[in-house]
Amino acid sequence: MSPSAVNPEASFTLTPMKKSPQEKHDYGAVITGLDLNDISDADVRHLSNAIWIHKVVVVKGQKHLAPIKQWELVTRFDPDAPQVHSHGDLKTFNSKGGLLSKHREVIGIPGAENVRLIGKGFQGEDHYGIKNKTITKPLSHDWHGKELPQEEFEEGNVRFQRWHMDAPLYARDPAWFTTLRCIKRPTTPEVNIRWDDGSGLSMKAEPGLTAFTSNVQMYEMMTQDEKNMADHSWVEYAPHPYMWIGDCKGNANGLGLVSQGKEKKLADLGGFDSKDVKTYPMVWINPVTGEKAFQVHGICARKLFIGSSQGEQRVIEDVVEIRKLLKTIQERILKPEYILIPNLEEGDIVMWANYQMFHTAIDYPASYGPRTMHQANIASSAPPVGPNPIPGAA
Repeated sequence: MSPSAVNPEASFTLTPMKKSPQEKHDYGAVITGLDLNDISDADVRHLSNAIWIHKVVVVKGQKHLAPIKQWELVTRFDPDAPQVHSHGDLKTFNSKGGLLSKHREVIGIPGAENVRLIGKGFQGEDHYGIKNKTITKPLSHDWHGKELPQEEFEEGNVRFQRWHMDAPLYARDPAWFTTLRCIKRPTTPEVNIRWDDGSGLSMKAEPGLTAFTSNVQMYEMMTQDEKNMADHSWVEYAPHPYMWIGDCKGNANGLGLVSQGKEKKLADLGGFDSKDVKTYPMVWINPVTGEKAFQVHGICARKLFIGSSQGEQRVIEDVVEIRKLLKTIQERILKPEYILIPNLEEGDIVMWANYQMFHTAIDYPASYGPRTMHQANIASSAPPVGPNPIPGAA
């Protein structure tokens, strides 16, 4: 659907999220009075616009939402999109998912396979047809280059797993929105999230939640020269990017990769079609608000095309240099006061704008209890748009 301005005819109530005087994030809203099992076309449009405007939206009270209705909502947000999860069907994801599917079993909900079960621990005797399933997978920080001692983890010291947007970055375009419904999660004790990058930063949160940062705020923190550069630059992502970085390690704060030369050679990716390799602008424009976001998925970037308003251009192909440039910009927002970790009660569903946000999972000790979430998104019907056209792009 074409985004349009929000008008006062929505049937639901939207309230901006409350924040403390110390918090500096400028997004987030809570919606009440909406049944996603029976949502009108008009309210789908209003909800879509609310996500574009508020970037992270928690819709309360969806405990009885049928999985197929979650998927139907996702398709109604973008009815012209391919009718499959943005990372493809389960067979495609498990064979080409690389880092995302490595040592991890990805499960579709029976009858709604594009809704993915995201969880930890025992999922119940019968979870929508999934019988006696216990989800075990490596700890989120196991892929970090710097070890988190097990005894410290068991005491509740954790990390951000991987700051990212939900985007295949090959063959399909990123989802406008992701939806994540909370079925079950532990609420105590709190975890202590550590940066472990020498900054000494940390923050506390309930377990089993998702953290967000705004790449719109990140753009606003850039200097005018940096904005000018970013507005005229673009990124070429690696083919099958998560396979390409499948053997790489991440930084302890969850942002970016440790440069160890472990990227796979393109010849070892099992074949790819050059027309499916994705090139996107560095800056993505919100189609409703016109806001600019510095939206670069650095872990998958293989080339940067750096431009300027004067028409100058240089190409960076050294991934070490690419990551150094991106880190300088992206770490500015990675501070507790700019990070939102919205609370979710059982039955709440959080939805966010992939074209403006980064997010990350936060692991917790298994002794805290099981976690069950339903995630769904759909590859968008059109690619992101930047402030200036990419030369040679169709």
